[in-house]
Amino acid sequence: MRLRHFGHSDVGLQRAHNEDAFLADPDLGLFIVCDGVGGRARGEVASREAVDYIWEWIKREQDRIVEMSRSVDPEVVQRLCHIVRSAIQNATYMLHSLGELNPDQKGMSTTASCLLIAGSIGVIGQVGDSRVYLARGGQVSQLTEDHTLINFQLKHGLITAEQARNSRQKNVITRAVGHKDYVEVDTIPTPLFPGDRILLCSDGLHGYLDEADPSALQAFIAQDVQEAVLDAVRFANEQGGKDNITALLVELLE
Repeated sequence: MRLRHFGHSDVGLQRAHNEDAFLADPDLGLFIVCDGVGGRARGEVASREAVDYIWEWIKREQDRIVEMSRSVDPEVVQRLCHIVRSAIQNATYMLHSLGELNPDQKGMSTTASCLLIAGSIGVIGQVGDSRVYLARGGQVSQLTEDHTLINFQLKHGLITAEQARNSRQKNVITRAVGHKDYVEVDTIPTPLFPGDRILLCSDGLHGYLDEADPSALQAFIAQDVQEAVLDAVRFANEQGGKDNITALLVELLE
């Protein structure tokens, strides 16, 4: 499919430097957003290196991906999921190794949300609390699950939605790329259609979207891709800009 995309990353209003990183390679069909984990050493290094490691792994598999993109057979889809999962696992191992070798980088880690488009199939790889949303037919749905302590507690009925909104543990994540030498990766295959729009973003944006009117995200995504991303970043800064803000929007064309 032909694609249109735009991405932007902003330091926000309260952070000294930007620990987010993103990548868009439409020729490869790969789109990534990573958010260096706050409180860990060199989060900005972790996010940038993770983006590069994931890209390099997928690039090596490009010929296989092109061949598989001609089919929607379930076995082929599972192979695509395996490629995405392996790319993120490799980034996890490499980041952890860098931290073991360099005391200044020990413990560095990052979230990773990536989208690989292969023909009419999209495969999402997810670790952490950055998010991927799908807009289709006027409806917006969240495709990924947050790997956070709050989300775990909500799913198991340990806290209420009201307690979750007011919790001081909102940013505690339960999975990260690089924190250990292995991480469980969610892979989510989804059929794609012309007109679909996919938004990848860090929590510096979606944290404010959660607090806003549900139609806010739908209104952003409905705009031209560049205008949508810049308006979303502007919105997050207007709400306080307490974290780095990254948004990457992909539109599938007719």
